Amino acid sequence: MATLHHYPFCPHSRFVRLIFGELGVELSMVEEKPWERRTEFLMLNPAGLVPVLVDEHGLVVPGATVIAEYLDEARAGGLDAMRRLMPQTVADRVEVRRLMEWFHQKFFEEVSGYLVTEKIYKRFMGADAGGGPPDMSAIRAARNNVRYHLKYIGFLAAKRNWLAGAQLTYADLAAAAHLSCADYLGDVPWDEDETAKAWYARIKSRPSFRTLLNDRVPGMAPAAHYADLDF
Repeated sequence: MATLHHYPFCPHSRFVRLIFGELGVELSMVEEKPWERRTEFLMLNPAGLVPVLVDEHGLVVPGATVIAEYLDEARAGGLDAMRRLMPQTVADRVEVRRLMEWFHQKFFEEVSGYLVTEKIYKRFMGADAGGGPPDMSAIRAARNNVRYHLKYIGFLAAKRNWLAGAQLTYADLAAAAHLSCADYLGDVPWDEDETAKAWYARIKSRPSFRTLLNDRVPGMAPAAHYADLDF
């Protein structure tokens, strides 16, 4: 069985968990607090970042996008076309990769990275690692930035069945993983885009999402609607 080194509220880790849920593949998980820079973990990934996948043969695969590409190459050959998370044509695959980069980099740098760091990570980090009170200016920036990302998701969802095209892909899982962290914290203004909200409700209702909805930050309850499938 493959092992995932992850942190529950790391959006990149959540993305990989969603992939395994969609593929129906069992996964062993080890929680890592990346700010602790545990020696054994740094031996797996000197960058000190989660997620890191260690497959059944001991191959170490670091990073959300690298893991997604690895799984598409190593696992998808045994799956029927309806369960593939990368489309068949080159043009469609380019679009999925474009949107994965949008959410894993742009959305993370402008929204989810700020929110999880300031509201969650810094609660548990020591002062020497940068812990302490949240930077409210960073949180305000994230809350402002999430609005145009939500509009972009609504724009895509209005034109297509799923964000990248006709089928569910890595693009949807990336967007949902990052949004789910912001949603836990109550920082997604769902009333500003009903199309984006309807898309998120569809993906939130999938079985692969159940474990994410059960995650809790110690001492911090989720937004009231977080686990509500009909929000």
